[in-house]
Amino acid sequence: MRAVITGAAGFIGSRFTEMLLEQAERLDYDEIIVLDALTYSGRRENMTEALRDSRVSFVEGSILDAEITDDLLRGAHAVVHFAAESHVDRSITGARAFFETNVLGTQQLLDSARRGGVERFVHISTDEVYGSISSGSWREDHILEPNSPYSSSKAGSDLAALAYHRTYGLPVMVTRCSNNYGPRQFPEKVIPLFVTNLVDGHKVPLYGDGLNVRDWLHVDDHCRGILLVLESGRAGEIYNIGGGTELTNKELTHRLLSLCASDESMIEPVEDRLGHDRRYSVDCTKIREELGYAPQVPFEEGLAATVAWYHHNEAWWRPLKEQP
Repeated sequence: MRAVITGAAGFIGSRFTEMLLEQAERLDYDEIIVLDALTYSGRRENMTEALRDSRVSFVEGSILDAEITDDLLRGAHAVVHFAAESHVDRSITGARAFFETNVLGTQQLLDSARRGGVERFVHISTDEVYGSISSGSWREDHILEPNSPYSSSKAGSDLAALAYHRTYGLPVMVTRCSNNYGPRQFPEKVIPLFVTNLVDGHKVPLYGDGLNVRDWLHVDDHCRGILLVLESGRAGEIYNIGGGTELTNKELTHRLLSLCASDESMIEPVEDRLGHDRRYSVDCTKIREELGYAPQVPFEEGLAATVAWYHHNEAWWRPLKEQP
């Protein structure tokens, strides 16, 4: 059987590809096609290990290209759809690309999947579609209240995916994850940005009062959750995937300072981001009870290993920090 992974040169998509290969024989996938447009955050180097496997082939192209998506998805058993514009700050200064890629690109994939007879379509989304929650945690049936161009574009893609299930019977499943961290994350995101700044002796920009709360999820745990949904998730359903470690941005910053042998003098308070959501928190009861999901990477251990990876892999991230 064939699986198609979009956005496979990105942070999460590349790690998922590696983990799928570990399970490919058990899941009966003998052909894995990885599709990526290699925009600024997608790197061929992220797929180096996966592309050594003879079962994997790489196609450079856009999910907006109907000719490419029709060809790759025709007869495919499964699609795991990571490809997206995902940085909130970039969406605030240039929203159009987010709606083109996240909404229209997803719609193009859904059309190709419907025409191609795809049997499993896992659409990867984010907890940011829910908006902000002051207490408690979101269940999957919570209304969507996105507050940024990025999160609204992802909400649109979620609704499109679910509509294709209801209208056409396409076997779509949607996952909504909390904040990911781990090796190979593009250094515009908070953890790699702060660590690489500190390696270079630069201060770290902390938004507002630093009390915005996020739930942190190691990329390996996220990918394990996606694999469970791919294998056993129910069509038409949404599954939250969380890490279970809620921290304010200030608390996270202090942990990173400690791991990098720095102190509070390296914090530079900056004006808060427009529309900055105060707190995210997902209820993972559904995926835990239905599919047996549980995060396995302790946050302290995962964060320390991630910081060490950036310390030891300057050749990977330094060109990305230096590009315009």
